[in-house]
Amino acid sequence: MIRSLLPFIVILPALIYPLISLRCAANYFRPRRRPISPPPFPGVSILKPVKGMDAESYANFSSFCSQEYPGELQLLFAAASPDDPAIPVIERLMKDFPGHDISLCINPALHGPNHKVANLINAFPQTRHDIIIVCDSDVRVPPEYLQSVTAGFADPQVGLVTSLYRTSRVHGVATALEATGFTAEMIPNVLVARQLEGLTFALGASMAVRRDALAAIGGFGVLADYLADDYQLGNKVHGAGWRIALDPCFVESVIKPEKLAAVLSRQLRWARTMRVSRPGGYLASGITLPFPAALLAALLAPSPATGLTAVALLYGVRLIVCTLFSRRFVRDGLFPRWLWLLPLRDMLSFFTWALSFLGNHVEWRGSRFVLKPGGRLEELL
Repeated sequence: MIRSLLPFIVILPALIYPLISLRCAANYFRPRRRPISPPPFPGVSILKPVKGMDAESYANFSSFCSQEYPGELQLLFAAASPDDPAIPVIERLMKDFPGHDISLCINPALHGPNHKVANLINAFPQTRHDIIIVCDSDVRVPPEYLQSVTAGFADPQVGLVTSLYRTSRVHGVATALEATGFTAEMIPNVLVARQLEGLTFALGASMAVRRDALAAIGGFGVLADYLADDYQLGNKVHGAGWRIALDPCFVESVIKPEKLAAVLSRQLRWARTMRVSRPGGYLASGITLPFPAALLAALLAPSPATGLTAVALLYGVRLIVCTLFSRRFVRDGLFPRWLWLLPLRDMLSFFTWALSFLGNHVEWRGSRFVLKPGGRLEELL
């Protein structure tokens, strides 16, 4: 009897977790009246660090110039080199939107191994407003983005508002492996964390922070030695006594065609970054991973039929939950088209989780780094 139940006991954490995440998503996305930022709308400075070209850079940048937002808006790009390929795109944007406050800061000064944060530090003195938004260069936003984000600051205890992100268009199996991870793993994990303990971190695609909250942690300079500057910004703002709010308006992470090797390298970098940032929680997350649970269930089953039943139960629930996330909550259109890829995605998640414990070296934008305890970064020359 015990041997027959063992495969089902093994899959229990991985079976229950997606159901918990579904409940958390239903609670978060349930229809409700959400206050829109009342007039006067706060002035906003959007800081956009750039290095090189991303997919559809002009469309990504111009989405910030097409906001349904009556407040003052400053769009400030930050680059380290006058030869950066993104600069002609920014100059075109300035010509196409002459009525907008768009400027470019070019400064090669480094303040630590995180070159993105160095760009933020260099451009920050030019910001003019009390709400400062940091957005990745590959992010595209809908017209209601700014109204939605700034509404979160109606609560004076909120120091930072961060946004969920998705990818709706992929270019084959390699990029689909990455994009489905947002829907099947990242977003459920964020919603569970929010429900159970509240947010203590930010998501780098979009981070809006009060100037006072940023000053309370010592400014962008305190992030210069970390790879996970988004996690550290949110964690330090939370540690300073401010609340972190999650905005329901999704932003789009626009990805370009890539080879599988590049995707795998980035996945491993993210995994090692999360491990050093939250070592205890990251280690414990292993028990909710579906791939090792399915593998153990098959190996421990007293018969092939029992093992197959346990695995089918686990993946039946997982496929349904992921489809609901994709169709009802995230609305990225990835599932059910890419459902067949989910076991491969789960296998990738398990191996990157395991490999993250076997080293501290990562590659980022053509440079190699070693991760130190706590998430600090040291560039290898």
